[in-house]
Amino acid sequence: MTANVAVETTPEIPLWNDPSHPVSARVDALIGAMTLQEKIAQLYGVWVGASADGGEVAPHQHDMEEAVDLDDLLPSGLGQLTRPFGTAPVDPALGALSLLRTQTRITSANRFGIPAVAHEECLAGFAAWGATAYPVPLSWGATFDPDVIRRMAAAIGRDMRAVGVHQGLAPVLDVVRDARWGRVEETIGEDPYLVGTIGTAYVQGLESAGIVATLKHFVGYSASRAGRNLAPSSVGPRERADVLLPPFEMAIHEGGARSVMHAYTDIDGVPSAADETLLTGLLRDTWGFDGTVVADYFGIAFLKTLHGIAGDFADAAGAALKAGVDIELPTVKTFGAPLVEAVTEGRVPEDLIDRALRRVLTQKAELGLLDPDWSPVPPAFDGADLDDPDALRGTIDLDGPGNRELAREIAEKAVVLLSNDGTLPLARPRRIALVGPNATEPSAVLGCYSFPQHVGVKYPDIPVGIELPDLRESLTAEFPDAEITVVRGTGVDDGDLSGIAEAVDTARDADIVVVALGDRAGLFGRGTSGEGCDAESLALPGAQQQLLDALLDSGTPVVTVLLAGRPYALGRGAEESAAIVQSFFPGVAGTRAIAGVLSGRTNPSGRLPVSVPRTSGSQPTTYLGARLAQASEVSNIDPTPAFGFGHGLTYTTFAWSDLTVDAEEAPTDGEFTASLTVRNTGDRPGTEVVQLYLHDPVASVVQPVQRLVGYTRVDLKAGEERRVRVTVPADVASFTGRDGRRIVEPGALELRLSASSTDPRLTAAVTLTGEAREVDHTRRFRAEFSVE
Repeated sequence: MTANVAVETTPEIPLWNDPSHPVSARVDALIGAMTLQEKIAQLYGVWVGASADGGEVAPHQHDMEEAVDLDDLLPSGLGQLTRPFGTAPVDPALGALSLLRTQTRITSANRFGIPAVAHEECLAGFAAWGATAYPVPLSWGATFDPDVIRRMAAAIGRDMRAVGVHQGLAPVLDVVRDARWGRVEETIGEDPYLVGTIGTAYVQGLESAGIVATLKHFVGYSASRAGRNLAPSSVGPRERADVLLPPFEMAIHEGGARSVMHAYTDIDGVPSAADETLLTGLLRDTWGFDGTVVADYFGIAFLKTLHGIAGDFADAAGAALKAGVDIELPTVKTFGAPLVEAVTEGRVPEDLIDRALRRVLTQKAELGLLDPDWSPVPPAFDGADLDDPDALRGTIDLDGPGNRELAREIAEKAVVLLSNDGTLPLARPRRIALVGPNATEPSAVLGCYSFPQHVGVKYPDIPVGIELPDLRESLTAEFPDAEITVVRGTGVDDGDLSGIAEAVDTARDADIVVVALGDRAGLFGRGTSGEGCDAESLALPGAQQQLLDALLDSGTPVVTVLLAGRPYALGRGAEESAAIVQSFFPGVAGTRAIAGVLSGRTNPSGRLPVSVPRTSGSQPTTYLGARLAQASEVSNIDPTPAFGFGHGLTYTTFAWSDLTVDAEEAPTDGEFTASLTVRNTGDRPGTEVVQLYLHDPVASVVQPVQRLVGYTRVDLKAGEERRVRVTVPADVASFTGRDGRRIVEPGALELRLSASSTDPRLTAAVTLTGEAREVDHTRRFRAEFSVE
């Protein structure tokens, strides 16, 4: 077999295979020719694993699944292949060959020659063995740089497309509401505007490579009670509309996302998978979304087993279809025999099957999967000899120099310098004590959806597949003349105190202490961060606080470095550390990025996408609080953060001045334009992040004290100044009123140009005039910046 082999066609091309006809006509003709079983077969996936020797995929078994017989299923067709690369470690070229051969089998087995859509996880890079592990989404948020995230997503998409993948299950657009939730690392932050702008950029990048981006989790998953995974969510209609939904609106309206994944959660007793007002009324009828809605893994079955709103799997399937779910993932459970039987018995209308099928086939047609010249040979095999699998091994590189350079750029932009008493950058220290559980752990830079942590841990005898220098290696390279002594001190979460005394002795003999603390990513309790790894409090896991406190008492300056998946309260360390460097699972280039910040090779420019708490028990809280959410004399709990949303220091200083506003009044359908000068007053180049917050002092419903409505990065040489201009549409002041309509109200506003949510620099008082105006999902979402 060679790469130029095309699928054979007959002289008479069926209408559904003829690209000269409109997609809608092709899809209608195909639906009309299908049996019920063939229709339903397009509405589910099968979880498979690619063969390590390039043979056909094998069904993957999971404790939520029954065995799948492909010989029995494939004659009716197949909608999706679940994670052929992301199930077991397989050489990428042999995985691509395995997928190719499987697609050939699928198309040969069904009457219409329809291939399956192959989907993969891509939350922090293509989740395949040997693929680049980029920083996690929380680090994307810390960059405050949509452009670099767009470029990263395009690179991820190109790698996926090159090996035959069609759909990526990302980005996560959940807004952090409680940092104890284990999946905080998978989110972009605690502000809907930041999540929306960064998430939309990711969607644009992935879609530009031809990969279907899947928005998740729709909606409310992150608002679970007590931060527990898959717990009920207590969300009012305005919180849902004004905090949780805007990132999805933006990613659909501006990003062109073609798929949405329902959330596991229920809101006020209605599970998302069975919420017709959400998945059809809002998503499709109101927002005009015309892509596919896919189930979160096993989410339809959960309508019976966890939510208790369905008596059997057929009822669950019917409820999900009626709500607007089109595809069951990861494998066939409710949309198979139970659904066939339910339709045959009249319990589920066949019209619902046809509705979902039309969306699925439309997307397949748009992907070219119904075209007569479709070939199972992916782009990476162009010109390759496919008859010799051994010769293919190692020929596909998913971790090339371009990827590594992007990973480096993002990691460096995402490092946040929280505090610094002047100790950093380090001036050629002679003796460094490197202490802590993450000092020599290569995987400390990886999130739970990276391939090594998500899948690779099940295969300890197989190499990790990518270069992961630990912090010791990176510091040794950064400070070649220094004597670096490494002491573990304690584990991430083992509570072991036996090594603390040795750590203190080592610290006393050093010029500087670098203590590497934080998390271990895992799944369902096997880590301190990740899916199902929720925290009882935001105290550092295990005995890490005891280790930090003991080092602070050593008399040697302590630089606290965090490699974590969520923000943690640092106790005394917040005030007494000589410096604090925060990173959120920064990926393959993460430790080098941290070392570069410590040495001063890199001037830090990251900003916090989530607040860092002052105390471990003041949760849940975010900066998006109304007046009643602030510190007061009537409660003994102070939610004021140690470091607020948007905070981050650099090694230079900036002066902001000369704020002007073109007009202090504008109608409720108008806009304001403000300008300011930002000057680098230090002696080295640096990046300032200008953030615009809106304060609405009087509104018809309670509003947050402030909320982010715009931001931009400003790169300045030493002594350089630039004029920053921002156009602020009245639409960004909109909120959901008492009657459920989104409105722009007349009245006074403050535009706060700030270095963070806790550091306003310049404020403009403006007024909206005229009548209250209703807006919808087509409103202007952004305050637009330009730097002159």
